[in-house]
Amino acid sequence: MTEKLTRGAHHIGLTVPDLDEARAFFCGVLGFDEVGGVPAYPSIFVSDGAILLTLWRAADPLTARAFDRRTNIGLHHLSLAVADDAALEAAWAEISAHPGVVVDFAPGPMRPGSATRHFLVFIPGGIRIEFATPFA
Repeated sequence: MTEKLTRGAHHIGLTVPDLDEARAFFCGVLGFDEVGGVPAYPSIFVSDGAILLTLWRAADPLTARAFDRRTNIGLHHLSLAVADDAALEAAWAEISAHPGVVVDFAPGPMRPGSATRHFLVFIPGGIRIEFATPFA
């Protein structure tokens, strides 16, 4: 077997229309820490200790085009792991109540018969994020 050339994600960069709104969601709702940024770009970097996200503000948020996962090539969604079913339910309660969050679908099995559960939302700014329990 050939040795793998990579070792997981280093960071994931997302373009957002509003950095303050993104900060409020990731830091205020999810509990991420703001760990840096580039004011001239402008951007902020946030982390939950396991993943680093770079959140870049669109150059002109008013004319920026939203990503359509069915017609564009690129990030379909970001999936964040939660510890277990209790953590998934706690995340659901916080996230689904946050202003500007649009529910794609509520907690349920990843596929019929699967013990892995998940839910998907569009966060303020329109990025689709999944929250999922470990694969079982």
